[in-house]
Amino acid sequence: MRYKQRRKLKALFLVVVLGFGIFLYFNYGVNLGLDLAGGAHVVMEAQPTEGREIDDEVMTGIVRIIERRVNEMGLTEPVIQRQGADRVIVELPAVDNPDDAIETIGQTAMLTIQNQAGEVLMTGEEIADARASYDQHGRPVVSFELTSSGSQRFEEITRMYMGEPIGIYLDDEQLTNPTVQSVIRDQGQITGYGSVEEAEQHAILIREGALPVDVEVMESRTVGPTLGSIALQQSIRAGLIGLLLVGIYMIFYYRFPGIIAAVTLLIYGILFMGVLSGLQATLTLPGIGGLILSIGMAVDANIIIFERIQDELRNGKPLRTSINTGFKRAYLTIVDANVTTLITALILAYFTTGAVRGFAITLIIGILLSMFTAFFVTKTILDLFSPTGVLKKAGSFGVRRQ
Repeated sequence: MRYKQRRKLKALFLVVVLGFGIFLYFNYGVNLGLDLAGGAHVVMEAQPTEGREIDDEVMTGIVRIIERRVNEMGLTEPVIQRQGADRVIVELPAVDNPDDAIETIGQTAMLTIQNQAGEVLMTGEEIADARASYDQHGRPVVSFELTSSGSQRFEEITRMYMGEPIGIYLDDEQLTNPTVQSVIRDQGQITGYGSVEEAEQHAILIREGALPVDVEVMESRTVGPTLGSIALQQSIRAGLIGLLLVGIYMIFYYRFPGIIAAVTLLIYGILFMGVLSGLQATLTLPGIGGLILSIGMAVDANIIIFERIQDELRNGKPLRTSINTGFKRAYLTIVDANVTTLITALILAYFTTGAVRGFAITLIIGILLSMFTAFFVTKTILDLFSPTGVLKKAGSFGVRRQ
């Protein structure tokens, strides 16, 4: 009775886990990387100045500001990471206008307010917030709010230059040159924009702050969505063909347990996509390679288990005993093989970046899931069928006793 209850509980747990994986996939979906969804890949290099060398503090500031700018642009799953001593890699999947995005994230964005003699009266550091909006005439503007110290300073400036023009510059490019008509304290507007999109771009730059030094684009390439779609279709086709061939082989060689292995692989695939969706991870082309490789490892685990069960059946042991002993004998072999691969994948994930790191992370998820499906899913399904007529004979495992 206890065996039957345990078997039912395991089956119920499997159904719950499977349902949860399906829920995660359909509610969150899988984010596609640059090589599958299309987008922009940019490598930027920080440029030292006379008064400032490139060090860890400068690079940390650059990465942080670029991250904020990208997040404000509302892009899905961007990748921003430091490379070497003075470079930053930015990957922006599924961007409609890569050039505009590159211009926004790479611009130094030093906002200054200057008098007619070119003297800097105030900088963008005194601005607390900036948003794109429209003025009373329906023209696009950037509305900004000042900090407490900025409010006091701006009041002094507008009082001092009443009736005179003061220029508002972004990276030494004049945005507007309004004439001060009243004393302004807490907030103001920057005019002179041709579209609200341009105003929004500048608002992001002003709001998120200036880069500590200039950055120069060293490499920029764009992957079109069509190319990404073709790569995705080819990868899916290759994976399905591989799964079909593996399934046919398993069924031919192991009979009914081969069908169980094929079902286990299907469950593995559902759980894998569910985990990716739940973690909001990004699936890339190398990641698909890691997935297919881990599928092969999951099949390998089932083969080891079935071979051990066949050995026990050939020795004349009962079916349930053969299944239990076969799993115990296979356990250490499968764990040893997977742990060594797992260690390598963890090293790759920790020390590498970009596509290699994506491959490693996908492989890590696949290895862990392959062990779960081999030891729990396959065992649960075998236990469910072992009392039935389907698995009563050793021939069900393709075994002929001598």
